[in-house]
Amino acid sequence: MKRITHFLAAVLFVFTACEQNKSVEDMTEEELIEYAKGIHERVITLDTHDDIRTSNFTQERNYTQRLSTQVNLPKMEEGGLDVAWFIVYTGQGELSEEGYARAYENADDKFKAIHRLCEEIAPDRIELALTSDDVRRIDAAGKKVAMIGIENGYPVGTDVSRVKEFHDRGARYMSLAHNGHSQLSDSNTGERDSVWLHNGLSDLGKEVIAEMNKWGIMVDLSHPSKKANMEMMRLTKAPVIASHSAARAMNDHSRNLDDEQLMMLKENGGVVQTVAFRSYVDGEKNSAYRTKFNEVLAQIAEEEGFEIKPGSLFRAMTGDERSAYFAAYREFQETHKDRIAEAVHSETPPVDVADFVDHIDYLVEKIGLEHVGISSDFDGGGGVHGWDDASETFNVTLELVRRGYSEEEIGMIWSGNLLRVLDEVQEVARKIQAGEL
Repeated sequence: MKRITHFLAAVLFVFTACEQNKSVEDMTEEELIEYAKGIHERVITLDTHDDIRTSNFTQERNYTQRLSTQVNLPKMEEGGLDVAWFIVYTGQGELSEEGYARAYENADDKFKAIHRLCEEIAPDRIELALTSDDVRRIDAAGKKVAMIGIENGYPVGTDVSRVKEFHDRGARYMSLAHNGHSQLSDSNTGERDSVWLHNGLSDLGKEVIAEMNKWGIMVDLSHPSKKANMEMMRLTKAPVIASHSAARAMNDHSRNLDDEQLMMLKENGGVVQTVAFRSYVDGEKNSAYRTKFNEVLAQIAEEEGFEIKPGSLFRAMTGDERSAYFAAYREFQETHKDRIAEAVHSETPPVDVADFVDHIDYLVEKIGLEHVGISSDFDGGGGVHGWDDASETFNVTLELVRRGYSEEEIGMIWSGNLLRVLDEVQEVARKIQAGEL
């Protein structure tokens, strides 16, 4: 149990440090690590974006096992990650009744999988939270916390009543688009070709924002276009979040938020959940690393007889085939990670936790600490060296301690800010439903 494992050591160290009146700068490396462990034990660590595959939510294969996935219960317990937002993600498809029906079926399958984990597979180890009070209660009971976010409002179709349905099934944030324009909103991907569908939000998208406010679902700015994001912030009656985005001033990628959006988010009272996604954190560094990594991986694969599928073959696979191949590919990388690291890192270092926390530093300075949080995008392409799965979560806290953040500040960044926004969103919903707003 995270909150007990290092408790005595943390108490002893804090007492000793206070007695000696030591600052972080005066600590030895061993003392610094013990101090950071104490903080990591006491704060609630919350990651707002962890993708799932429903094939990992069955009685035979599930998150009670130490799967090759970046997130599962053993890895959460090992790394001290308390809260995982599991994502009901739907890729963008046709804007037709048939497309909407397939999208809803996909979303329904993922909602059911998350509930199955919490209610049937491992109710003694993880529980679904719907409020910030739930998070604190479940964490205090020694269990891990699941929450639900929706990535892409495509499954809403043209039926606005589905917003309440998704809320009732546990969703507490939703983005209106992913990669590709939805019926609700333009996507950031329009920057590639300057082709837009709505020039921001559609009329239906505006209705959906109002419904999200009414039922207490946080509006997520990650993935929609800049124009759509700014329109959402003007329309919403509640604070917003960016569930997994970084700072565009630090790395010019359409998935990152520029300073204009950041300042508007600050005025709105929202929070940016800084994402540990390599190409969003430092695209140039990541590109150099990937080139060298692929060279080394291909050489090892040839020696070991593992076939690396080119993109054309991967795209031709069925969903189950892709999942099986991706799992085998990750397992192959994991098996040879030390050999790969030795051959690659000294020449072309990877994007790491320090690079990630550089974005946190920038955001804190730009919009204020109370508007900054943390996300990984694990099992959706995310992760940086040093925080490449949930088992390495402590390394983020350690880096924050090295940068001089206090325990209170680290607690706000890890979970306090996001939970504050959730509280405010739910209070706005209460007022709307009561006719007070």
